[in-house]
Amino acid sequence: MKNTLFPLLILIGMMSCKNNPKNQAAENAAPKPIEKPAPKPGPFDYPDWTKSAVLYELNTRNFSKEGNFEGVTKQLPRLRDLGIDVIWLMPVHPIGEKNRKGTLGSPYSVRDFKKINPDFGSETDLKKLVSTAHDLGLKVILDWVPNHSSWDNIWATTNPEFYTKRDGKFTVPINEKGEPIDDWSDIMDLDYNNPATRTAMLDAMTFWLKNFDFDGFRVDMAGLVPNDFWVEARPVLDSVRPVFMLSEWQDEPQHFFSCFNANYGWKWKDATKNIAAGKSSALALDSLKEELDDFYPEDYFQLLFTQNHDENSWNGTEKELYGAAADAFNVLAFTQSGLPMLYNAQEDGLKQRLKFFDRDPIRWGKNARTDFFQKLCAVRHNNPALWSGRWGGEFEKIETNNDEKIYAFTRERDGGRVIVILNLTKTSQNVVLKNTDKFSGAYTNLFGNNSISVAGQMQFNLKAWDYIVLTNR
Repeated sequence: MKNTLFPLLILIGMMSCKNNPKNQAAENAAPKPIEKPAPKPGPFDYPDWTKSAVLYELNTRNFSKEGNFEGVTKQLPRLRDLGIDVIWLMPVHPIGEKNRKGTLGSPYSVRDFKKINPDFGSETDLKKLVSTAHDLGLKVILDWVPNHSSWDNIWATTNPEFYTKRDGKFTVPINEKGEPIDDWSDIMDLDYNNPATRTAMLDAMTFWLKNFDFDGFRVDMAGLVPNDFWVEARPVLDSVRPVFMLSEWQDEPQHFFSCFNANYGWKWKDATKNIAAGKSSALALDSLKEELDDFYPEDYFQLLFTQNHDENSWNGTEKELYGAAADAFNVLAFTQSGLPMLYNAQEDGLKQRLKFFDRDPIRWGKNARTDFFQKLCAVRHNNPALWSGRWGGEFEKIETNNDEKIYAFTRERDGGRVIVILNLTKTSQNVVLKNTDKFSGAYTNLFGNNSISVAGQMQFNLKAWDYIVLTNR
């Protein structure tokens, strides 16, 4: 989207798991004990590259026409040039055949935690992918599935005691309420009451750090694994190398103290979709920020996205879910105090709902949205105001003449400042920024390629779902 800016300077004034007990002997899990928060996030270090990173989720099966590691490696220079910092590879393991869904099965139905899916290539091919990424200055994290495995995982034969039993039999995964998740019929639950299960899982995780040089993990359903396991896991993983850990969970603030650098912004995703659909106003973002700030530790940050593999396959493409509002919310994801992520081919305007259990190669076009995302990646890298968590600038809301429709804010850190103004409606809006005296000065209009002097009260017009990003760096 382009914006049309008409500044009117009036020189009157200067111008943001629950623990699943998995009790083998009980049908229902015991209530989760209340844990007192630690005094500050994490007894662990955050890797320095985390602060300004942009993630890119990649489905090896469908990313290229080859459908393998080689097809990914070929495109790494392009992703580097796009502005990506971290490649997140969906699970690379062999997929279970027993109770398999579709023709190829779910990548999250792991048959062997120390092996590679032969459809993707060899160990040498994966090592080349990671080393090439590192040579380009990229990090690579591996999607990890600790809560469950396929029914024919090798452990089911060699170590059946690793698994949760109900009525003496293996079971589908158990949710945080102690209930079986019946539609997850292709996978079965691992039992973390058994210390040997924990030891085996940590051994498998360190295997990939030691042998393939991964830089961390995105952890699937992290909240269904007891949090005390993550307390145990973090120093073991960091003993190999300082890792980046992303929790696919939003209901466990203790994850920020036990192991994880960031968690999932599921509520952010829901709030933005509701605004795009006209079900909520821009004020919903204020309510959400207040809720999250109360729930999480001070320096928390979340993964922010408009597409990922679940959203795309099961709920719809970005266009289906956000329509004309998509770019406005991508701007928000890159400028709020979070960790922005692109899903594979989002820079190409991915029009497919990629099949989850079958081969469905992306039908690549001309990467028409590259320039848009390059600008967002660049401003995030270059302006410390937009960095994540403790490294970035504090979020400060800017009052407007209509806060139900206009969402405006500024962030400042170490001399860097951004001003973001979003029209979160499907109609054109006349906007007046109020109380702008604290951030007067000269800025570059990121998407207008012109200079803007902020001084005094400002008035301008924004088209439907339009946006302005002003940066002084």
